[in-house]
Amino acid sequence: MSRFWSPFVKDLVPYVPGEQPKVTDLVKLNTNENPYGPSPRAIEAISAAADDTLRLYPDPDGAALKAVIAEYYQVAAEQVFVGNGSDEVLAHVFHGLFARDSQHPLLFPDITYSFYPVYCGLYGIPYEAIPLAEDFQIRVADFKGINGGIIFPNPNAPTGRFLPLSEIERLLSINTETVVVVDEAYVDFGGESAIALVDKFPNLLVTQTLSKSRSLAGLRVGFAVGSAELIEGLERIKNSFNSYPLDRLALAGAVASFEDEAYFQQTRDAVIAERERLSGALVVLGFEVLPSAANFLFCRHPEFDAAALAAGLREQKVIVRHFKQARIEQFLRITVGTASQNNRLLEVLASLVSAKT
Repeated sequence: MSRFWSPFVKDLVPYVPGEQPKVTDLVKLNTNENPYGPSPRAIEAISAAADDTLRLYPDPDGAALKAVIAEYYQVAAEQVFVGNGSDEVLAHVFHGLFARDSQHPLLFPDITYSFYPVYCGLYGIPYEAIPLAEDFQIRVADFKGINGGIIFPNPNAPTGRFLPLSEIERLLSINTETVVVVDEAYVDFGGESAIALVDKFPNLLVTQTLSKSRSLAGLRVGFAVGSAELIEGLERIKNSFNSYPLDRLALAGAVASFEDEAYFQQTRDAVIAERERLSGALVVLGFEVLPSAANFLFCRHPEFDAAALAAGLREQKVIVRHFKQARIEQFLRITVGTASQNNRLLEVLASLVSAKT
């Protein structure tokens, strides 16, 4: 702890991102990165943008990207906000749409994206973690109390479970006076986007990222879609913090990615197919696997300790995510990799399971 810190810094509990080891020949299935590369058109656009114009600032509004997102989702450009990854977009959401020192808590699931309580600590937002059901599903009825806002991922992370659009609409119908944020980082892998509801519910904001389904985690591009009123609030926060969140290369690559629908569909479908194959193979090995609409699986083996399995995998240069958290300490979160990566994972798991039986 430094004597030069401002007083509140010492009490912050920062978010811990997934490990990024510097190891060769590693089967890396711990951070939900897409196993397939980005669209070749995106790479070409990034290369083309790496020219003399880099001496100039990028478009502070990201107008071209907003336009292509608006067209893709059939909304107005004024309903789109873009930022440096969905984490920055979420940071602005917490700062600008949820109240500091509110009398009523922000609500989110007890097992969810662990950045939410971090943002609450950063911005002084009271919160209440609502327990998931025994099957790890979100229960809409549990979110009907007085609140200072609601946020949850859909599909949820790290469980991968998806809340149907009809249930989100029911949630919005009983929460009309506070902002409801649906964090759709993984929605392209099997969910139905709540963007379809933003014109009906002015308090709904939907966030997405290009890191997962569009394979651009290294580019850092996220966005939000909602009513023009909500978007204006986010723009005011952004322009009080950083007027140029997306650089020229990120803007060029993101636009090109949206314009290559065929490649997006091809790689998205490949991930889904591998997810289903991997899920079936894990069941054969004795694992209990939660239904997943994401690019990862959440599973446990009733006869083996999850931490021990994760350690055994690591010894064989396969890494997955293990959370030391109540209710899920016996689960592993496994990113869906390529067929060869998944085969290697299954091979090592089979040896670990058979060695102890």
